[in-house]
Amino acid sequence: MDVIPVIDLKGGVVVHARMGERERYRPIRTPLAAGSDPVEVVRGLMSIHPFATLYVADLDAITRAGDNRDSLRQMRAAFPRLTYWVDGGIADARHATEWLDEGLGEIVLASEAQADLALTRALAGDPRAILSLDFRGDSLQGPAALLQDAAHWPQRVIVMALSRVGSGAGPDIQRLCTIRDTAPGRQIFAAGGVRDGADLAALKDARIAGALVASSLHDGRLRGPDIVRLQASD
Repeated sequence: MDVIPVIDLKGGVVVHARMGERERYRPIRTPLAAGSDPVEVVRGLMSIHPFATLYVADLDAITRAGDNRDSLRQMRAAFPRLTYWVDGGIADARHATEWLDEGLGEIVLASEAQADLALTRALAGDPRAILSLDFRGDSLQGPAALLQDAAHWPQRVIVMALSRVGSGAGPDIQRLCTIRDTAPGRQIFAAGGVRDGADLAALKDARIAGALVASSLHDGRLRGPDIVRLQASD
């Protein structure tokens, strides 16, 4: 099972995400780093476990208020072996092509950014694409038809429970299993609400391929030995 740490970037620093209320995000305070500098925060995360993948939400790009590509370049220079999954709110083929050509990371296609199914269908067969199905409560953010288009989803699918991000509410296992059964053969990743090793074990038992985590790493509820034990039983 893959465990993927998450950082949210805004104005060149890492911010603390909570329940998808982006206007309220503030620079992160974490025992893993002296401040909110992205490289130092990633260094702190890597001190917990040698993660293979990092999820990055570029909040400025998502809200069309600029971008954090300079920070991403710095992280890539400091940690070149990491694979980067990046959500920059990309919603059209031209910007997707430009992003992938730049080589800064794999592309997360967030449902909340899509006006239709064109881009997800165009990149369904691209191994660098990840679909994020973004839910706020019971409502999919983005085209409702996307849920009926599982045949054209990329191989990797994140089920993002925005209202559970940073909440400590636990993962939405029922929804995850529904999406898993809708798209057999796809890798399903949980995002939002993962609290500790017990939650990860429950997700693994539900045949979920991986989980995106943040708060539980910063507050110490999820530790390196927990991840090692989980992955040792794969």
